[in-house]
Amino acid sequence: MYQITVCFTPAQFSYYHYEGCNAVAIDILRATTSICTAIMNGAKEVIPVSSVDELQNFTGRDILIAAERDGIKLDFADIGNSPLYFTRELVEGRTIAFSTTNGTHTINLAAKCHSVAIGAFINMSAVCRWLEDGKRDVFLLCAGWKGRFNLEDTIFAGAVAQKLIETGKFTTTCDSALAAIDLWSTANPNLKQYITKAEHHERLRKINAADAIPYCFNLDTTNIVPIFKNGAIKTEKI
Repeated sequence: MYQITVCFTPAQFSYYHYEGCNAVAIDILRATTSICTAIMNGAKEVIPVSSVDELQNFTGRDILIAAERDGIKLDFADIGNSPLYFTRELVEGRTIAFSTTNGTHTINLAAKCHSVAIGAFINMSAVCRWLEDGKRDVFLLCAGWKGRFNLEDTIFAGAVAQKLIETGKFTTTCDSALAAIDLWSTANPNLKQYITKAEHHERLRKINAADAIPYCFNLDTTNIVPIFKNGAIKTEKI
């Protein structure tokens, strides 16, 4: 059977075996949910950019700049980081250069794995099918918050791990994966209520950016699995 590993934050990445794994990059609030929404609404591609300095190289071109730090839109960006911004009217057919506090760095780090999917609750079942079809060990990489653990990404990792184990094709001996599954079991009966205790929920509320939180916890609204390859994220339907 294939093994499942969960890494709670990018700061722990180097301590794990990830070579040859199919990876899922996870930043539920809000980067990976925003990317899934952009691709779902017809974006040509999303380029995840780790640093603000690197992002400056994309200005002055026919590229939509989406960027934030600490939840707040950067001054030179066209839009910030919320799935509600990535409407079909704005993104269809466009290339998006995207940089966020945690998520885009996490995606670029995950590129060291065999292949990388972008995961969110809105495409969770499709991601699980992609992992099942991939027939490889699985590495679930949570973005966390500035190197620290967070609830929302870990809950999602637990949900994916549980769903994969139920296929009978996957197992885990990873303590992080087992803890994530337990957390998912606790949160699952009323996920949107449970997540109100998350630190980032409160952080977004304080900057008047909590409007997209309910959307980020809608389940399986798309069957698109964005795949990160050769520096860009593009669509794959499952």
